This record gives sequence, structure tokens and C-alpha cells, in this order.
Amino acid sequence: MMIPVRCFSCGQVVADKWEEFDSRVHKQHEDPKKVLSDLGVERYCCRRMLIGHVDLIDEIINYGRH
Repeated sequence: MMIPVRCFSCGQVVADKWEEFDSRVHKQHEDPKKVLSDLGVERYCCRRMLIGHVDLIDEIINYGRH
């Protein structure tokens, strides 16, 4: 997982909320808006960090050193 530790705009810590957000939204199919509110993520910039995150590490690791 390569989620940034802090929000790029305001600096609030967002990485500690990623595991629960990912689990509830992608595995339990809950509404992302409700999950973010439950986790206490109120600022739009921080919400963007979690909603817009795309986990690319599994794809990038295939392009290792040769």
C-alpha cells in the first residue's frame, strides 16, 4: 500500500484511516460518503486523498530492475 501519510493540502494524517475505509467500501460495499463521515474525515481535501487513491504498487513492482 502506498497511500500518502498526510493530506497534500492541509497536512492532516489520512493513512491511518485507509485500511478501514478500503475494507468498508470495497469489501462491505458501504457508501464512501458515510464511511468517511464515520471516520471523521470532514475536509474535502482529505476526502479526495482517500477516494482518489489508486493502489498501483502491484503493477509497478513488475517493472523492477533487470
